[in-house]
Amino acid sequence: MEKQNTATGKATKGKKMNLLNAIEKIVTNCSEKGVTDEVYTKSKKEISYVAKTMSLTPIQAIIFSLFINRSDDQYIYLNEISRDIQCSTVSMLKYSNDIDTLVERNLIKRRIGGDRKSYRVPIPVLEALQRNECYQPKTLTDINADELMIVGLPSIFNERNNNEMTYDAAITAVTELLENNTQIEMCRKLLKEFKGASHDLILFLYFCNLWANDNDDNILYSDIENLYDNRLLFARIKRQLYNEEHQLQKMRLIDFNNNDGLVDRESMRVSEHAKDFFFRELSCYYKSSGANKKMLTSHTTISPKDLFYNTREKQGIDELTSLLGAQRFDEICSRLADNGMRKGFACLFYGSPGTGKTETVLQLARLTGRDIFQVNISQIKSCWVGESEKNIKKIFDNYRSLAASCDLAPILLFNEADAIISKRTEDAQRAVDKMENSIQNIILQEMENLEGIMIATTNLTCNLDKAFERRFLYKIKFDKPCTEAKANIWQSMIPEISVDDAKVLASKYDFSGGQIENIARKRTVDCILNGKTATDLETLCHYCDSELIEDTRRGNRIGF
Repeated sequence: MEKQNTATGKATKGKKMNLLNAIEKIVTNCSEKGVTDEVYTKSKKEISYVAKTMSLTPIQAIIFSLFINRSDDQYIYLNEISRDIQCSTVSMLKYSNDIDTLVERNLIKRRIGGDRKSYRVPIPVLEALQRNECYQPKTLTDINADELMIVGLPSIFNERNNNEMTYDAAITAVTELLENNTQIEMCRKLLKEFKGASHDLILFLYFCNLWANDNDDNILYSDIENLYDNRLLFARIKRQLYNEEHQLQKMRLIDFNNNDGLVDRESMRVSEHAKDFFFRELSCYYKSSGANKKMLTSHTTISPKDLFYNTREKQGIDELTSLLGAQRFDEICSRLADNGMRKGFACLFYGSPGTGKTETVLQLARLTGRDIFQVNISQIKSCWVGESEKNIKKIFDNYRSLAASCDLAPILLFNEADAIISKRTEDAQRAVDKMENSIQNIILQEMENLEGIMIATTNLTCNLDKAFERRFLYKIKFDKPCTEAKANIWQSMIPEISVDDAKVLASKYDFSGGQIENIARKRTVDCILNGKTATDLETLCHYCDSELIEDTRRGNRIGF
């Protein structure tokens, strides 16, 4: 076979016809003669081949070939093509309708930036040409949730960001994508929740696209500006978001971020509620939930510790430990669901300080293999109106995400929860009282819907709201240890002392386990400082006496 003549670009006899060879011949002849009758004559076979294969008219086949010749350029301007074929830009305008057809067929993409149009050739079109095939845009159907979020939505939003698609066209494309994939639960939910609210739908999915594909939970107004081709519309949307008046915020789908406990109205994110409701099918949902695992205290980091209880307490703790074991817990939840009952386990540990409530939670977690999500109650309350309520909702949203991503549901721990489970204020007038009541109402509602394990500890029960009392399935009172339990605690904390001395200390001092631990720690510190280890009863009694604080009002001594 003869080699191709590189000077003229003419195809030689015997060379097999394909799209790329035909396009090359058309471009070569056009660069010499322009779009003239002579080109039609010299490239008749090639033009016919491209037109037939691509379902184009002859002139569209020529114009398409000229765009392919500049396919390595992301910004193709008509004046550049005019120079390629040695004609005026005005001459190219005669083919505007043909160019529009190529755009409609997605064979080229048009970008409108400012007052000037530019074009590009999509990579899938070039790949189809290399296979000698006519490019056919694929309608995304029968895909899964990940493909929709990682392929479908980004392709639409990338074109909108590049001004290759109008805002209205993007709304249509997003809606059609969801309607073509109703086998995905997420699509069905989105179409139902946003029925007739296409502007809200596309903004929400724009947020979700940034979260899912860029792992972006710090979305600024400048990040969403490119979605809109109407500056007045964007200004209105921005104002609504800033004033927390947008429908997405009313639906709890978009939240402001917090900066050092204060709301940041310049930074937004997809809410945990939205992720939990719409996107459980997504792998990125579990990935983001996995990031929240930093909030957990791993059960593997909890050191074993011997705890000594009174008989009644031990019975309750042993029963709860058995119930929270993985297999037993799943069986019980299943039985409760079958009977139409709530599946969540809410437990209250109450009693005097230092009686082992918190340590019991830790040991329960260690023995049952469950991590702990501990709530810092001091960080819930904010001086900003409405922020405290958002904070408590976020806690439960995060817990649901963690429970879904963990093999075993973690324990949600509200330690020293007196401030949030006390009696609600009737006829509240002060803003603080209204906020307290709102927080409590949210917690009560969340406890109704709880699917997992919640444990609250408190020193005070006289002020416990009756509505909370009803919602705690297990309530275990921690009394100060009996004499026998105290003796065991003394020996566990200071193994060197004798059984008899331990019994003497247990009988003489009405201490809680926490107080006995304090004495043991003080003894260890003195040993480090002085190099002496005290084990005699007299010295230990001295430590015990120093643990007591004199009540000057009554003339006697009290212990904490």
